[in-house]
Amino acid sequence: MTIEIGFVLFIIGLAFILFVTEALPIDVTALTVLGILLVSGLLSPTESIKGFSNPAVITIAALFILSHSLQKTGLLEYLVLHLNKLARRSKTLGLTLYLVSIAIASAIVNNTAIVAIFMPVTIRLAHKYRISPSKVLIPLSYAAVLGGTLTLVGTSTNLLVNSILLQSTDYPPLGMFEFTKFGSIKLAIGLVYIIVFAYRMLPSRTVTSSLTKSYHMGGYLTEIKIPKGSPLVGKTCLEREINRNYDVIVLDILRDDKLISTNIRDTVLKEGDVLFVRGALEDFLRMKEIEKITMLTDEKLTHEELRNENNVLAECLLTEKSGLIGKSLKDTNFRRRFGCFVLAIRREGTILRRKISHMILNVFDTLLVYGTRDKINEMAASGDFIVLEEIDATLKKNRFWWLSAVVIILAVVLAALGLVPILKGALIGVVILLVFRVLRPNEAYQSIHWQVIVLIAALIPLGYVIQSTGTADWIGAGLSGLIGIFPEQYQPIVLLSFIYLLTMVLTEVSSNAATAIIMTPIALVMASQMGLNPRPFIFAICYAASASLVTPVGYQTNLMVYGPGGYKFTDYIKVGLPLAIVLWIAAIIFIPIFWPFS
Repeated sequence: MTIEIGFVLFIIGLAFILFVTEALPIDVTALTVLGILLVSGLLSPTESIKGFSNPAVITIAALFILSHSLQKTGLLEYLVLHLNKLARRSKTLGLTLYLVSIAIASAIVNNTAIVAIFMPVTIRLAHKYRISPSKVLIPLSYAAVLGGTLTLVGTSTNLLVNSILLQSTDYPPLGMFEFTKFGSIKLAIGLVYIIVFAYRMLPSRTVTSSLTKSYHMGGYLTEIKIPKGSPLVGKTCLEREINRNYDVIVLDILRDDKLISTNIRDTVLKEGDVLFVRGALEDFLRMKEIEKITMLTDEKLTHEELRNENNVLAECLLTEKSGLIGKSLKDTNFRRRFGCFVLAIRREGTILRRKISHMILNVFDTLLVYGTRDKINEMAASGDFIVLEEIDATLKKNRFWWLSAVVIILAVVLAALGLVPILKGALIGVVILLVFRVLRPNEAYQSIHWQVIVLIAALIPLGYVIQSTGTADWIGAGLSGLIGIFPEQYQPIVLLSFIYLLTMVLTEVSSNAATAIIMTPIALVMASQMGLNPRPFIFAICYAASASLVTPVGYQTNLMVYGPGGYKFTDYIKVGLPLAIVLWIAAIIFIPIFWPFS
């Protein structure tokens, strides 16, 4: 081992530690690794920015835009829900058709976008079938993940590995539907497992009929009455500094059977007013002592009481593109900006209800929000949130709405036939949508998941360094020696099983893109050293890196359903680990059949 190889191994180890501990955002970790490589001299300035011009990165960005344009039309929700109507009488058949539809959609459209689109639909279907959303949200994520392995464009990992293969070897590119060979088997195994086993293993942890019960808000939502002689009479909430002094939020004011929901902080309070409030018991008691209010202690507000003609109690999931991430509700002036109250926050299975205005918001936090329907709709339109309420699954037939579907289908079909490279087809498709004003330029920019783009572009040079410094050769030689203890006729299958298993483990605790970038050069070197066809090992990396099932942090879609499903970390292990092992065994059996070692 040379000093250079040792230093590269140190950088790889540091990257994985940062990914696992989440000490830094994943894109910042990638940029940190790129910066170290640049400062150390292992990369020249020109080499360090090659990732940003990599065909896979540009293709992924273009596909984000195409996915968003299709999402705007409502076509996917319309088709899937109308297909689901064919199975109204059978919950099992209905769920199966629904998950198959999700998987097929994920084969063409980015699976993160698919989960974002269909989370509200899934919660709605759970309500229809009278089951808990926690029974179906992990299956939604798994179906989207497995569906992404059906085609080259189903997941960014496939495009990334294909790009590394083309730049490192003279082998032909991975075909658009070449992934379908084993991908369809993986999907079939996954769906059978989900329907037969996972559904029974998943907990009934969230309640569709009552968000106040789901968030355990009974003791935090109540009513108080302003009696004669209270210091509040003739004053406003702002003047008495109710929120600042008692950490109590006034949601509505009931006066003479009329509900006041706007401009509450500046409304002059009167004797006999009933305030709907959120807070903790000790805060209410302190307020009672000073403000001389009457507590209606036997009255606890329910979901139905909070929901009236104008006001809605809704769950809002913070997206990865939100500008609120890393800030508190207080910092963002949430109440004034969105005109709504946040009653509680669900984060990775934990419900936060105290001092939430000062908590730093994380990506995919689920906020329990109270406000008017118009304001909730504005929150959904802002791009900062996915509102987990009932959706209007109708076609949005704006001018040229059909172009989005036509462009995506043509790009995929022409690429599959080898007539037009997927990069060329995707870019031309984006231009067509912009020229015909199906998308506005600012919409196109906003639809790109820049964190993913920066992550991949910043890590691609690490793959170059792994090859140029001889690190891949050194690791390959060591692993070849380890594989060499097995009989020669079994060595290829042992190597395949090892590469799949190692990739699967690494992707559960790290970025799937980082795992693919590190593992692909190693697999190419080992295949070359052993005189084997690299294709089966390349596909093993694609399938394993895109099949994170055991942890919520391994794949973005798993993290997206974490809060809304009310899951615990152990739920993913209990349900995902058996499926991951079964898929590993299936890969060992079927990959050599579809892609022989020689």
